Amino acid sequence: MNLRSGINPVMEALRAGSPLERILIAKGAGGTRIQAIVDAARQAGVPVRFEPREALDRMTKNSVHQGVVAYGAAQGYAGLESVSGAEMLVLLDGVEDPHNLGAIARSAHAAGAGAVVIPERRAVGVTDVVQKAAAGALEYLPISRVKNLAQAMESLKAEGYWIYGVDERAELPYHQVEWNPLSAIVLGAEGHGLHRLVRERCDLLLRIPMAGAVASLNVSVAAGVVLFDWGRKRAEARRAE
Repeated sequence: MNLRSGINPVMEALRAGSPLERILIAKGAGGTRIQAIVDAARQAGVPVRFEPREALDRMTKNSVHQGVVAYGAAQGYAGLESVSGAEMLVLLDGVEDPHNLGAIARSAHAAGAGAVVIPERRAVGVTDVVQKAAAGALEYLPISRVKNLAQAMESLKAEGYWIYGVDERAELPYHQVEWNPLSAIVLGAEGHGLHRLVRERCDLLLRIPMAGAVASLNVSVAAGVVLFDWGRKRAEARRAE
């Protein structure tokens, strides 16, 4: 059973037609956005129950749920073969912070990426915290979980992808790259960056030029910077066709 909490994640689940078993609303919670969830749930035939706020606190382990919790089918992971073919994939090397994964998924969906690929080991999976940070993006953006990220990169190369690693030690600034029609961006966790085997399998390494004294950005911010550059150039290329 998968738990979603918060106004945006629950509303996007309803809009996307995701299978929900029931929605719980905290007694006393109100406002136009809560009412919109109630109306959408009833239209979709999803039962709505009103429970004491303390009950929702226990269900969400006291995380910020905004008075709304939904139960539905467990979050499934897409196979790599089902997402290959998308113009852009985002590969994450050892990202363990659920807030970062959720924020990256949100940026990836907004920029037009086709999926996020994560490894099974030493990385966070999809949780309620991830879904909340993604603000509903996971209802539309597939997450693929692979056993070995380096092997997945080789498989993508065989499909025609170019792999771009974001690394502060790289020489090529990200905004100077000419993106391949099939592209994949690899980002590492804060602290260690890209692991050696992953770094060696990248076709190009890109850096984000920094004007200040801080050497690197939060991985979710770095993802947004590079992804929206790709999105801008993709839109320009389409207008030129």
